[in-house]
Order: sequence, then C-alpha cells, then structure tokens
Amino acid sequence: METKGTNAGRIAHLFSELGGTVADGFPAIHAPVYRTGAGTYYLKSPGVVMLARPRTNVAGLEGFLEGFDPSLGFPGYVDDPTELPDSSQLCKTAGQLCYASFGPRRTTNENAAAYFERLTSAGHGSVLEHASFSFLLYGISRSVTHELVRHRAGAGFSQVSQRYVSGAVLRFVERPEYGEDEELHRLFEERADRAAAEYAAMADRLLEHQEGGAAMLSADYKTDARKKVQQTARSLLPNETEAPMVFTGNVRALRHITEMRADAHAESEIRALALRLFLCLHEADPILFGDYELSTLPDGTYTVKTEHRKA
Repeated sequence: METKGTNAGRIAHLFSELGGTVADGFPAIHAPVYRTGAGTYYLKSPGVVMLARPRTNVAGLEGFLEGFDPSLGFPGYVDDPTELPDSSQLCKTAGQLCYASFGPRRTTNENAAAYFERLTSAGHGSVLEHASFSFLLYGISRSVTHELVRHRAGAGFSQVSQRYVSGAVLRFVERPEYGEDEELHRLFEERADRAAAEYAAMADRLLEHQEGGAAMLSADYKTDARKKVQQTARSLLPNETEAPMVFTGNVRALRHITEMRADAHAESEIRALALRLFLCLHEADPILFGDYELSTLPDGTYTVKTEHRKA
C-alpha cells in the first residue's frame, strides 16, 4: 500500500515532470504555445500560475494574547519553533481561536497535519475559508471556463472578454484526444485556421458596414464601434477558443473543485486543469492539501482524491 510519504514524492515528481517551477514561493506550470502551418496560435494543455497566496502575521497576536491571565501561557503561541506555510498558519490560528487553544496544551505547529486531518475528517471546513490563492489560468477553452465558473461559492473570476478584445490575441485549445490521433490533430488545426480566418473576414466586413453607417452597428465613438464589431464577430468562434482568466478561491472552495474536477469521472480537459491547480496548491501548502492521493488511470492520465470530501 502506498504511504503518504511515497504519495507526496509522486506528486512532487509529477509537478516537475509537467514543467512545474517555483519562483519566490509561487508555483507555476506553464503551457507551450504552438502554431499551425498558417500561423494560428494554439495550446495543448492548461497553464497555471499562482499569482497570490496568504501572508500571515502571527506576531500580531501578541498584544491580544498578553491580555489574558499569565498562568494560561497564551503568549507562547507566537513562539512556536515550527514554521508553517502562511496559509496553514492562518487556518490553524482561526481554528484554535474558536476554542481559545493558545496555551501549552494546544496542538503545536509540529502536529499541524494531524490537526487539519481531524478537522477535515469531521467536516469542519469553515476555517479553511480564511486562506485564498489566486491564479492565472490559460490554455483553457470556453468549454472549460463555462464549467469552472459554476463554482461560484468561495471563488472569483475575471475572464477575457471577446467583446472588448480583438482577434489579434485569438488562440485556440486542442483537446487531449485530438493530439493523440494524427487525423484528429490535422482536422483541429484546419478548424482553428478556418475559425481564425472567418472571424477576421467577418470583423472586416462588419467594420465596412460600420464605416458606411449601417444602423445595425450604430455607434457614437470609435471604441464603441470596435466593441460592436467584435461582439458581433465573436458569434463565429467555437468552444475551442482560448479563454484565459484570473481565478481566486479559498482553500475550502479549492478543495471542493479538486474533488469534483480532478475526479476520475470528470471530463478530461477540465481534469487536466484541476490536476495542475492541485499540484501548484500542494507545492505551496503540502499540509492543507496533504490528504489527497494521486492515482494513474488506465489511459495514462491522473486523478486526485481524498477520504475527507466536502470538508
């Protein structure tokens, strides 16, 4: 049976294998960009970049803790010699405040993993809502983002607008299944070229109508005119169009997304994204995400699961 230490090693190995890097404490798994023979840009895998993570001021508790009976030994809480990731420290402090558990008999940082396992196994996940992480997500299609934005609780999304962004930044996303089959890959590239060309042609045609004063595209200002051209031309774009976003979620929400979208039964494209999100989260905080197990599916892809679902 696989031990937790072995599992953590497999997670770290996969993070590295997928090109994961860590800069100043911020993990990232970048995705390469490809071009068709006609020059259309596309990606084959999601890119995930951690943009923000918690910073916790434990020393700031000192004035609060000194206001209690000295015999309780509360001020010693800030002198715990074991350093935790700021996200774990924040959630642990929130949980221990609930029981005023700051004295010598508290669960020390050395045993933080066991502390969180007790919480998640009992379904007490509210303290996990205090720590949030933000990511840049790219190399993801409109199909994926349409599913991801359904996870509104505990999450925030800022997604590229096809209404305000021109075709100059148009890119597409190839599904995993297409890349494994020569004919499907060829058809994808042809479809991407065709979509890009049709979008450009439609935008040019609409601009001609706009300059000619067509009522359907009436606008008072040039910026408004461009917007109206783009919002009309975007109707031609397929679900394979890339839709990058900045995504923020608290730990409780991120755990739920991992459990739902990195599951073996999840759709393959969003599972690839959820896997990379999880790998970056585990790299940033192996305590809050240390109860997940990585498994390989028969097709060579991966799934992530935990016994403590819906904490």
